[in-house]
Amino acid sequence: MDRKIEKKKGIRPKHIIYGVSALIVIALLIKLFSGINTSTFRAEKDKVTISSIEKGEFKDYISLIGTVEPNITIFLDVEEGGKVIEKVIDEGEMVKKGDVIVRLRNNDLNLQILNSESQLAYQSNELRNTLIGMEQQKINNKQQLLSIDYDIVKLKRNYEQNSSLYEKGFISKEEYLISKSNFEYAEKDRELRYEKMVQDSIFRENQKLQMNSSLLNMQQNLRMVRERLENLNIKAPEDGQLGSLDVEVGQSINKGQRIGQLHILDNFKVVAEVDEHYIDRVKRELSATFERQDKQFGIDVKKVYPEVRDGRFKVDLQFRSETPENLRTGQTYHIKLELGEPVQAVLVPRGGFFQSTGGQWIFVVDPSGKYAEKRAIQIGRQNPVYYEVVEGLQPGEQVITSGYELFGTNERVEFK
Repeated sequence: MDRKIEKKKGIRPKHIIYGVSALIVIALLIKLFSGINTSTFRAEKDKVTISSIEKGEFKDYISLIGTVEPNITIFLDVEEGGKVIEKVIDEGEMVKKGDVIVRLRNNDLNLQILNSESQLAYQSNELRNTLIGMEQQKINNKQQLLSIDYDIVKLKRNYEQNSSLYEKGFISKEEYLISKSNFEYAEKDRELRYEKMVQDSIFRENQKLQMNSSLLNMQQNLRMVRERLENLNIKAPEDGQLGSLDVEVGQSINKGQRIGQLHILDNFKVVAEVDEHYIDRVKRELSATFERQDKQFGIDVKKVYPEVRDGRFKVDLQFRSETPENLRTGQTYHIKLELGEPVQAVLVPRGGFFQSTGGQWIFVVDPSGKYAEKRAIQIGRQNPVYYEVVEGLQPGEQVITSGYELFGTNERVEFK
């Protein structure tokens, strides 16, 4: 007798095999279609730089190259133009205040001095002649007054005699009146002559004052011209070291032309140039360090120049306390300028990728190591070694940090 076999229910092993096979096929299809739609660049793995993402202490500093300069530099500008006849001191030598550095010659200035001396001699002679004339005129005036006074005495005596004789009737009235008129005329004439002499004396005194003033001005002018002649000897304004000296014997130098500089070696500073990217973060009192002969030295930012030239701006740094021995103008040091306190952060090593991406994306290597895909990230601060990753990457991941110039616009890099 036949027996009806009932169909077993539930998941059998073959069902599991079918399901896994279907999932594999679907995954392969997805990968195939996604590969078709994604632009890919094939590169040799050993030709790119792959770096690991780390989490560690981010030191917020920038590296600068600083040049040692004196705190005070005096520029040597020519006060009086001329032709160079001698270089007394060469650049780099130590000088004392007043030492002659360069001698110039100016024939026009010598001629001007001769003209000034000639005018001064002429004016002095004129003043001397005027003084002699005034003295002679004073003597003449005294002689005239003496003669007039003598005549008045005689006329007065004649008038008094005639007045007595007229009262006694011995002379005529006409003769009396004549003697009276002569006497009175002589007195009035004396007053007028004396007033004229006073006015003439005042005029001559004023003339003398004017000539003295003119003579004084000419003497001052001659003194100034001689000082200009002395300025042809270019001297050191202070003790120091002569820096650059751009003159040669026989060269013509114009008035106001800068020919060199003098370094005052009492104290030094370090001058550095900073990329304009940091213009809002570099301020006074920021600390920096540099190393020399296995010893750290501290310096602080003392001045930030406002001008930006060729994408960079200058800062002056001064030594905090101790200064290195045997400092020389022009020495260079690698300086670490601290912009903030160290913090814990996700770090990606610096590399050429940043120039292509601006820190907005990066190629992240797949755990299989066979390819890398483009991923959006956000970069924060940076120092000479690392970029600070704000988002988009995790510690332990690997990324391509070398340049992306060859990758073009591809979003995927497969390694050969």
